[in-house]
Amino acid sequence: MVFSLLANVDVILGFAILILTIFYRFEFPPVLGFLVTGMLIGPYGLEILSAGQNVDLNSELGIIFLLFTIGVDLSLKELWKIKKALMLGGTLQILLTTAIVLVVCSFLGFSPATSVFLGFLISLSSTAIVLKVLQDRNEVYTPHGKTSLAILIFQDLAIVPLILITPILAGSSVSFDGALPNIFFKGSLIILVFILSAKFLVPWIFYYVGKTGSKQLFLVSVVFICLSAAIFTSSIGLSLALGAFLAGIVISGSPYSQQAMGNILPLKDMFMSFFFVSVGMLLNVRYLLDNLPVLILATIVLIVIKSISGAVVTFLLGSPLRTTILTGLALSQVGEFSFVLSRLGVEYSLLSEETYQAFLAVSILTMGITPFLISASYKPADFIVKKASGTAFGMKLVRGFYSDSLEEEEFIEPEIKDHLIVVGFGFSGKTISKAAKTAGIPYIIVETNPDIVRQEKKKGERIQYGDAIFGAVLEHAGIKNARVLVIGIPDAAATRKIVETAKELNPNVCIIAKVRDLQEMKRLNALGADEIIPEEYETSVEIFVRMLEKYLVPQEDIEKLVNEVRADGYRMMRRMSVDTTGIDSGFSLKDGLPGVDIQVVKVGRDSNFDGKTLADLEFRRKHGVTVLSVRRGSDMIYTPEGSFLLREKDACVLLGKPDDLFNVRKFFESVRG
Repeated sequence: MVFSLLANVDVILGFAILILTIFYRFEFPPVLGFLVTGMLIGPYGLEILSAGQNVDLNSELGIIFLLFTIGVDLSLKELWKIKKALMLGGTLQILLTTAIVLVVCSFLGFSPATSVFLGFLISLSSTAIVLKVLQDRNEVYTPHGKTSLAILIFQDLAIVPLILITPILAGSSVSFDGALPNIFFKGSLIILVFILSAKFLVPWIFYYVGKTGSKQLFLVSVVFICLSAAIFTSSIGLSLALGAFLAGIVISGSPYSQQAMGNILPLKDMFMSFFFVSVGMLLNVRYLLDNLPVLILATIVLIVIKSISGAVVTFLLGSPLRTTILTGLALSQVGEFSFVLSRLGVEYSLLSEETYQAFLAVSILTMGITPFLISASYKPADFIVKKASGTAFGMKLVRGFYSDSLEEEEFIEPEIKDHLIVVGFGFSGKTISKAAKTAGIPYIIVETNPDIVRQEKKKGERIQYGDAIFGAVLEHAGIKNARVLVIGIPDAAATRKIVETAKELNPNVCIIAKVRDLQEMKRLNALGADEIIPEEYETSVEIFVRMLEKYLVPQEDIEKLVNEVRADGYRMMRRMSVDTTGIDSGFSLKDGLPGVDIQVVKVGRDSNFDGKTLADLEFRRKHGVTVLSVRRGSDMIYTPEGSFLLREKDACVLLGKPDDLFNVRKFFESVRG
């Protein structure tokens, strides 16, 4: 028995290493690699292993640990922020998908119970694959990324009631007598036991285990609580997975949740690999090959159904058309929890063997195509949006379901010029708008989230609803009269489109854009972005500052070094991002004059410079810098003459070497002595 278990595990791991290495080179998701591993070594492939008790045990543990980690990671505070998309969007997505599948399957001759059950299976999407693709593309926090994440979380939570509903669905053709009281009794018992555990038992166990300081004992305790909860729910006729999930919920509310998560993750990853391998072993490869044309057609139909349901729900949540399309396509595959539920369907005779094999084959095909579908979805989405924006009705679709009501609520902005436009009201947008307000700079915010727009309007914020990739939205924000456009959204594709559109409408506007990595700089530079801030580089500069502070380097020296690092670094990155085809794209002051920088310094209160002329101060001779212009209030004085008199709060634009600019700052700030 022991030798057989070890031999099975060894074979699975050996083939998984080989196949996952190949899949990694082609950027296929690991989940698909494990499924293919099972197909290859299973009874329908090379027949190296059979789907026996050992493999089933490992896969069952994988399901238990997966649901346990979902429970532990369930932060009610974070979920509250996306409650609308999570609760309303998730519920509508499952109901709409199930309804469409019910109609299609009933037309094909399936029984009502089987049709509803297939709707449940198909409504679930793959959290593992979608999140992996979005993380690789740095798009988890984009509008379509956050909406997809909210719906995926709800689907992961919905597996618990779906597991409970399945036995009732299977027995619906016989009798419901006693089912509801029985469920009520079991539910009450579970709630009572887990409330008492959360209040007394679990904190008591972890307190005394934590006092020992033993990591091994903590790990054993976490596994014990997880398995004990699973065994408890199984003993009263419910699923093992439900108990594991509730155990995770109990631990998530304790101070020990993060430590528990860290301990259990390696076990979850290991046993989940066995689960996907066991699913792959159940797929009849010969059936897949013999029915390939029909299965491909079924895959296309399933992707269309899920894309439509996901898109409709996202649109009803108020998202713009582009976000709607991208979210729908991102959720168009069948998820890993569908495999858990499908096994239950076979057990309760809701699925025949042939239907089960067809479902497995179609599910694996949808999971395999997902990374390519998400990557290819942006161009069609932009094309559809462009075509739709040509008409008044299409523009309403483009802007979103709530755009009309928001337009009615909008107040008329005063005619402003020389202002700042901030795209996106996330952390960056909030920080920039706050700084602009403090400095007295007129600004307008453009945001695609209707809930944020309503909330901020009530606070008196100058914010308007719309997607800035459209010229009409930017024109409404006054792009033709704006001085600066700041783009602080995480969507790289949308950022490129906004830069392109803004430069077409106002070639003179200064565009400052945030990017996540250095690779995106070249594209934005080619489109005309004036200043590109890579998060990777700024993070490294901040680490550099913190390190110098720990070594007690004087603050003046740190500021000087940071100025030099930024000047040299951004100059280098601009050279990296410019086109090297030999075409002269124009002269840049900072790039064309190496070692020279531009800074803006304000004349401080009681400064020595207050009340003196530029000629008296002799900036070039004494300090090595040149005053290019001066901003006084809302007025800009270009190339001021020597007789120009400086006053307190004047903002001087200085040109010079970084060292000279750093040294002259203290004279602007110093008081008369």
